[in-house]
Amino acid sequence: MDQYVLTLSCPDRPGIVAAVSGALAGRGCNILESQQFGDPDSGTFFMRVQFAAPPGADPDGLRAAFASLAPDLGLQWRLHDLAERPRVLIMVSKGGHCLNDLLYRQRSGLLDIDVVAVASNHPDLRPLTQSYGIDYHHLPAGPGGKAAQEAEVLALVEHCRADLVVLARYMQILSDDFCAKLPGAIINIHHSFLPSFKGARPYHRAHERGVKLIGATAHYVTADLDEGPIIEQEVARVDHTHSPEELVAVGRDVECLALARAVRWHAEHRVLLNGDRTVVFR
Repeated sequence: MDQYVLTLSCPDRPGIVAAVSGALAGRGCNILESQQFGDPDSGTFFMRVQFAAPPGADPDGLRAAFASLAPDLGLQWRLHDLAERPRVLIMVSKGGHCLNDLLYRQRSGLLDIDVVAVASNHPDLRPLTQSYGIDYHHLPAGPGGKAAQEAEVLALVEHCRADLVVLARYMQILSDDFCAKLPGAIINIHHSFLPSFKGARPYHRAHERGVKLIGATAHYVTADLDEGPIIEQEVARVDHTHSPEELVAVGRDVECLALARAVRWHAEHRVLLNGDRTVVFR
C-alpha cells in the first residue's frame, strides 16, 4: 500500500481530528501514526498523520478530500508521498565533518534523502564528495561578487530540482534575497555559543572562559542571521581538562548529531513552522 503524510495547521477548535480521520476513512485509508499539538499561545492547531492508502488510490482524490475540509476549518495543509525522497543540495566550505556524516548516513540507509549535489566556495572537499559518487560544484565568489555566486547556486538548485538546501558548515552569509527565494527550505548548523562567542575561533574563546557545555543548533535559515526557527539542539558536557582542540572535536560531534536529526525530521515531514518557532513531531 502507498504511504503518505498529511501535515496541517489551522485555528484550534473542536472536531478537527474527527474531520481528518473521517476524510481518510472515507477513502479507505489506514492511519499508521498520528500526532497533534494545540498551541495555547497562538491558538493554532498542528497535526501530522501518516497513513496507508488502498492499492490504486488516486492522490488527486485524496487532495480533493482534504481541500474540501479547508474552507470550514481554515486549513493550511500539504500531502506528501513517502515514495518521493527529498532531493537535497548540500553546501559546505572547508570543514567536512557534517558533510561526511550526512553522506555516510544516506549511503547507509539511515537518512531517507537523495543528495543530488554538493556545492562549495572552496575546492577542498571534492575528493570526499566524489568518493560517494556525488557531483561537486566549486562555486567561488568571483569577479561578479556574492550576487553572481548566489545566482549560480540558485541555478544549481533549479537544475537539480533540489527540495532542500543544507548548509553543512557553509561559512558564508546568505543574502536576504537568497533566503527569500527558499523559505523553509534551507537548514543551517552552528555552534550554540551564540551570541556569546561570535566570529572566528569560538572554541578557543570558549576555552578561555572555561565553558562547561558545548552545543550545536540546527535551524531554518531566514534573513535574520542565525536566528531562524530552531529545529534541533544537542549538547555535551566538558570540563577544565579539555584543550581547545578537544573542544573543537566535541563541537564537531554535536554539530553532526543535531544536523542529521534536523535533516531527517524535515525529510520525514515532522517539522511544522509556528511563527518564529517550530513544532517537531518526533
